[in-house]
Amino acid sequence: MNLKNIIRTIPDFPVKGIQFRDITPILKDPSALIYSIDSMKNLVSNLDFDIIVGPESRGFIFGVPLAVITKKGFVPARKEGKLPAKTIKTKYNLEYGENIIEIHEDSIKKGQKILIVDDLLATGGTCKAICEIVKNAGANVIGSVFFIELLGLNGKEELKKYCDVFSLVTY
Repeated sequence: MNLKNIIRTIPDFPVKGIQFRDITPILKDPSALIYSIDSMKNLVSNLDFDIIVGPESRGFIFGVPLAVITKKGFVPARKEGKLPAKTIKTKYNLEYGENIIEIHEDSIKKGQKILIVDDLLATGGTCKAICEIVKNAGANVIGSVFFIELLGLNGKEELKKYCDVFSLVTY
């Protein structure tokens, strides 16, 4: 299945000059969604991991079904103030400013092997921040898998020092 034929490109969104890759046509097509999750599973089938961490919100979309079919748990990584229990957090840079991402303190155990799952790899900032949180929790990120990778932004190069990086679709 050629997923690029299903992904919709929206020019000049959210700002002029950006080619936004819209995944909603994949999500509404059951066969494309199942194919995507199965393909992401195949990309990481040789990795030995204990749990999946996915950042909000689209990391949830791919992370939870991948956790289900690999029989692993799922840990949500959220923006500051969205999780109710005690958290571990880190600050990271955005193109314009900073953000804070956090996970529940008790969601990752020391020594666990973590797989990060998200919809998009651009600069790698969000994934790097999650890698730092995981490291601070005493666990290890062994891989990250993305539905889409934007090659021109060098996110994969940024993440190589943290973990193996896999992408299903590249632009």
